[in-house]
Order: sequence, then C-alpha cells, then structure tokens
Amino acid sequence: MKFVVQRVTEASVAVNQEVIGSIHHGFLVLIGICEGDTKEIADKLVKKLIGLRIFEDENGKTNLALKDVNGELLLVSQFTLYADCKKGNRPSFIKAGNPELANQLYEYIIELCKTEIPVVETGEFGADMKVSLLNDGPFTIILDSVEIC
Repeated sequence: MKFVVQRVTEASVAVNQEVIGSIHHGFLVLIGICEGDTKEIADKLVKKLIGLRIFEDENGKTNLALKDVNGELLLVSQFTLYADCKKGNRPSFIKAGNPELANQLYEYIIELCKTEIPVVETGEFGADMKVSLLNDGPFTIILDSVEIC
C-alpha cells in the first residue's frame, strides 16, 4: 500500500466536470493498493498518516499533526502508484490490487480516517477524476507499507 501525502492549502477532485470533494488546509492523499494488502496494513498507514507532524508550529518547525491544525483530508484512489516501468515505455499495472480488493480497502481507509478527522472528502473509485491542488511548501511525503510495516 502506498500513500502519496501532499500538504495543501486547498485541493479538489472532479468527475464529469462536477466537484465531488474539496478541502482547504490539510492533506491530499493519493492511495495505491496492491495485491496482498490488508486491513492491518491500512491500519498502520492511517495511523502514520494521522500522526504525521508536517505542519509548522509557532516557531516555524514542522511539529504539528493534522488534528493539531484542524486539518482536512481528501482521499483519492490511484492504482497508477503501482505502475511498473522496468520494461519498455508502456507501464504495466499488474502489481495493482484487483478492483474489488482495492475498493474494499479504499472504503475501509475512508471510514477509519473519519473516526479521527472531522472533515474527510473523497474521490470516486475507478472514475476518471481531475484533481486540483495547491501544494503547501511544496511538501510531499510517500508512505509505503514495504518501508513502514
């Protein structure tokens, strides 16, 4: 499982030219799920995500977590995080989780985040989405279950 976490001052996702989710100060999280991922892995990554201290405190140090700044979440499923580009120029997505598993885990992650963070917006699983963001910093971190779990 991979989370690409971007600290944003605003972000939104649209499907068919209609905004279906938007946030202000918080994290836009692109979520990639692969075969073998489980709820236990999701639990660990969500715990790490919620605890990430990448907002500045009164001294300008990145020392505050999402809850500390009343931050919001925009969670977007993105299977292309598991693109394999080793051979040729056309990526293979064989490592991405099958859609049924991926959707179940994506929905699980959403519900888990909602127990911790008051504002959780989402994209639409499997849809052609247009994601807009204003990256704050820029500040982008990759959480990978291979390295964390």
